[in-house]
Amino acid sequence: MVKAIWNGAEIAKSDNTIIVENSQYFPKSDVNKDFLKESDYHTTCPWKGLASYYTLEVDGKNNVNAAWYYKEPKEGAEVVTDRIAFWKGVEIVVE
Repeated sequence: MVKAIWNGAEIAKSDNTIIVENSQYFPKSDVNKDFLKESDYHTTCPWKGLASYYTLEVDGKNNVNAAWYYKEPKEGAEVVTDRIAFWKGVEIVVE
């Protein structure tokens, strides 16, 4: 089981994560969407494509652009489809 925790809240919990480039990608269905706020921020990965971001909001605190996903990954990167990864102080706990 893998958990993503920030500001004392369990943001995600799954036994079906995958590791891509040292990041745990959680199925969207295993992420608590109550903590996610859409962001206008985007980056581009040469092989995965355009990344979109969420800001985490827990107990009135924000962690800006701390979660990312690929809405339409490039060919060859389909493994990250419908998955979310975290950074910026989000603790990843593997049990």
